[in-house]
Amino acid sequence: MRSFSLKECAISVALAAGLIIGMPSLDSSPMAYAANPSLPDLSVLISGPPIKDPGALLRYALPIDNKAIREVQKPLEDITESLKVAGVRGLDSVERNVKQASRSLKQGKSLIISGLAESKKDHGVELLDKLEIGMEELQQIVEDRNRDAVAPKQKELLKYVGDVEEDMVDSFPYEVPEEYRSMPLLKGRAAVDMKVKVKDNPNLEECVFHIVLDGYNAPVTAGNFVDLVQRHFYDGMEIQRADGFVVQTGDPEGPAEGFIDPSTEKTRTIPLEIMVDGEKAPFYGSTLEELGLYKAQTKLPFNAFGTMAMARDEFENNSASSQVFWLLKESELTPSNANILDGRYAVFGYVTENEDFLADLKVGDVIESIQVVSGLENLVNPSYKIAG
Repeated sequence: MRSFSLKECAISVALAAGLIIGMPSLDSSPMAYAANPSLPDLSVLISGPPIKDPGALLRYALPIDNKAIREVQKPLEDITESLKVAGVRGLDSVERNVKQASRSLKQGKSLIISGLAESKKDHGVELLDKLEIGMEELQQIVEDRNRDAVAPKQKELLKYVGDVEEDMVDSFPYEVPEEYRSMPLLKGRAAVDMKVKVKDNPNLEECVFHIVLDGYNAPVTAGNFVDLVQRHFYDGMEIQRADGFVVQTGDPEGPAEGFIDPSTEKTRTIPLEIMVDGEKAPFYGSTLEELGLYKAQTKLPFNAFGTMAMARDEFENNSASSQVFWLLKESELTPSNANILDGRYAVFGYVTENEDFLADLKVGDVIESIQVVSGLENLVNPSYKIAG
């Protein structure tokens, strides 16, 4: 069984605010290393704090354009920062967040409803009613000074917001290029639960990681993974790399470095697939650097702890097959497009529950199972259903 090599390609620049550190490059060739990247433009590095919450990243990645719902979403997300302030001042800040969100919902409700897909309108309106009631309950929680109850209620409300936003997506928004159209494609989102048996750790024996896969922005990459999950490809496979930077698996036993499709007896590979803000469809087969898009913002950035992406050969963009990795670093000081992973590797999802436990995984820990728990209906051309 083969593990991937990783070479530190750190860059750093001293700033008044601290030290910006570039991330190492990940590749699937034992002798292939990425060249040191050019130093990003200073204005990019200090343009603002990145969004690190996987739920927020997934909400902003939806193919919608409804300012009214975003104006409800933002102050609810800001509660997380408010709670970092100790004592009464923190709760006062939370109260301002709640009032702003409530005001935005009342003022923008008709615009939000008008943005719902016709086929999902009734469901979306029902969610908005629940959201209104929930915000009143959160307001009462704050007035009662029940600080411990704020975060769970915030999570509930943001789930409603995200579901409303998903109800604004009527259909898959673009055509996948013809050469990839017959591959397994995830035309929407799906969620999987990955159960891992942890060895030699008295504090953690078994853990279930909930992962949301985003086919809106990576239909080929996410579709390939869901198809492999349905084949039980990963069940019983060990964690093959855990170095403090990434956790990685997906290299099957034997000489093959990826999934051998039994119908062709060849390794199934998928193209590099990256969606950029402002584009209607992903770019295929080229890194953003190769395309000259040095400042482009990826829709699914490497910002969150537990970002999930495809591993590939460093010098072959379209060589990804079955090997996947989860990032164990946050872009605390490195905004999207200023690190050296964004635009080079295909992100297709985020761990949204128990992501912190990824850091406890070790080489040899076993993936007992990965199961699709929602969204399987969004998988088209499922090869796992074809005999042989």
